[in-house]
Amino acid sequence: MQLFPLGVLITLLASLAGAASTFSPARPPALPLAVKTPYLSTWQTAGSDGGNGGYLAGEWPTFWQGQITGWAGLIRVDGAVYTWMGLPGSTTANQTAYEYTSTKSIFTFHVGDAVEMKVTFLSPITPNDLRRQSLTFSYVHVEVSSIDGDSHDVQLYSDISAEWVSGDRTAVAEWEYGVTEHGVAYHKVYRQTQLLFSEVRDQAEWGNWYWATEDSNKVTHQSGADVVVRGAFAANGALGDSKDSNYRAISTNWPVFGFAIDLGSIKSFPVDTLFTIGLAQTEAIQYSSPNGIRAEPSLWTSYFDDDLAALEFFHHDYSAANALSSALDDKIARDSIAAAGQDYLTITSLSARQAFAATQLCGTTQNPYIFMKEISSNGNMNTVDVIFPAHPVFLYTNPELLELLMKPHFELQESGQYPNAYAMHDIGTHYPNATGHPAGNDEPMPLEECGNMIIMALAYALKSSDTDYLKEHYTLLKQWTSYLVDEAIYPANQISTDDFAGPLANQTNLALKGIIGIEAMAVISKLVGHADAATKYSDIAHDYIDRWQVLGIAHQADPPHTTLSYGSNDSHGLLYNLYADRELGLNLVPKSVYDMQSEFYPTVKEKYGVPLDTRHQYTKGDWELFAAAVASTSTRDMFIQLLATWINQTPTNRALTDLYDTVTGDYPGFTFIARPVMGGAFALLLLEQGL
Repeated sequence: MQLFPLGVLITLLASLAGAASTFSPARPPALPLAVKTPYLSTWQTAGSDGGNGGYLAGEWPTFWQGQITGWAGLIRVDGAVYTWMGLPGSTTANQTAYEYTSTKSIFTFHVGDAVEMKVTFLSPITPNDLRRQSLTFSYVHVEVSSIDGDSHDVQLYSDISAEWVSGDRTAVAEWEYGVTEHGVAYHKVYRQTQLLFSEVRDQAEWGNWYWATEDSNKVTHQSGADVVVRGAFAANGALGDSKDSNYRAISTNWPVFGFAIDLGSIKSFPVDTLFTIGLAQTEAIQYSSPNGIRAEPSLWTSYFDDDLAALEFFHHDYSAANALSSALDDKIARDSIAAAGQDYLTITSLSARQAFAATQLCGTTQNPYIFMKEISSNGNMNTVDVIFPAHPVFLYTNPELLELLMKPHFELQESGQYPNAYAMHDIGTHYPNATGHPAGNDEPMPLEECGNMIIMALAYALKSSDTDYLKEHYTLLKQWTSYLVDEAIYPANQISTDDFAGPLANQTNLALKGIIGIEAMAVISKLVGHADAATKYSDIAHDYIDRWQVLGIAHQADPPHTTLSYGSNDSHGLLYNLYADRELGLNLVPKSVYDMQSEFYPTVKEKYGVPLDTRHQYTKGDWELFAAAVASTSTRDMFIQLLATWINQTPTNRALTDLYDTVTGDYPGFTFIARPVMGGAFALLLLEQGL
């Protein structure tokens, strides 16, 4: 019997069934469109719980949080009008295929059996080019060709609505039209009353939105009420080169900003056009730096004089950005398939954009930062136990990115802006305000965050061969290790990163993180020349791991396994913190523990995965992939196959959740969506690559 990868099988079945669209490598819960930063994050819902099954036409795109970000596409072929994006009301084009890579979503349409459209949404990821990565824009590339051998008269249209500029639909929008020095035509749309460093429904309330295309005598533009502008195109195949100057509330006669492009007579050769969308914020983050609170600029301001210069560069840079992104797509595809097969690529390629899109590069070229939003769960900034599950994707692509994420943590704590002896949970209660916790009242996860910071500091230093980094931060790392020495073997009644499950004393998995953190500090001490400290820490870690194996393993169970907490022998949980031992090459934890867990997990699997622990039937995809990365080949493949199956079948309909019910595949009563923790999908690739 021939076996097919899951995505290929679904495509074959769909073709046999005569379905309008195939999906490759999967039909995810939401299809990423413009997914680049915390505020440029628009998706097409696909899941059965309110989605339309993964079709670009017939439903409005939405911001990750769920509200509509009006985005419409029409095409006029020999006078007949069809919708290819959104829900503006005309006959929909027939979507025949959808494919995603790590940076692209590619839709193919047949329009009236006359022409074919290929629409590519590209949100570039250029981890080794910070200038390009700092640009907060995304592309839409449209290619149209004849499929029946005849010539066809074709006009293309697309618009965005003022819904992009504020989460408050009663807010007044204002807009402008212009053409840059080097021929980029643009609509500029913004909130009339700017609210710096403020959000409504997680949308930014400041900055300038741009919707742009190449200027030519084939391009017309118009702003105004949605029915008026779209109606003009439907009737004429062109727009009036006119501006509606009645600035008004977003929801009052829904102002939209459209372009129409006359593609002319299409027969032998495909004709293409390019759009750019994005948000330009000169000042992006409010940061409590060692020198006081200051506005951190978007990093692109160090490379470009103003919004329009950045927009113009980005738009004309499509070929280079596409080539760089395609190279990353190819690398992730090759590495993923080599490591664990097609199902694994289904997961990694869906996770990459989402992980990067929770971040933004800020500061200056001399002093850059990466700020991360804990999207959907609470909005914290640079949350340590969100960076930790995400960190494999950053180390895999460019270790400097992890250093820039940890940088504000070291700055705030080394400058005396945090009173507690343990590591800080986050650098600000809500994005984009990184104003720290000078009173020490952040969410307390002391053992969790101390372990995470020490492990990640060593991982970065090993990957980048940067021992000076460890010397620079040795005092603070030593302080955090002292906490682990005092607390790791018998963790107090405290929360771990899985705070939604509540506090618990003597958590087996949490203790393991602390013990590994101590051994990591032994390696750090050795690397920076503190041999006595290295011996001391290593002796403690080895003593603790021996005791931990007595305290945290249900030896008499069939099969044996680690417990959720000490002495609770009928409990179990994902031992995802074991990953750091393998990642850092510590060899602290005996191989017997790895083997034991590999044999145990298949005995407790459900339809869509292995539950996080015995308290609930939900799980976390990121932690499953950490566990999979250090499991036996068969157990690793089990985790990956179940998660890939869930991606295809889940009724959830928003950006990839990391928290889901292993039995129903649905949300477990609350939602985690679009979170960067899915960078943990790269845990296995990081091990394959090595530090």
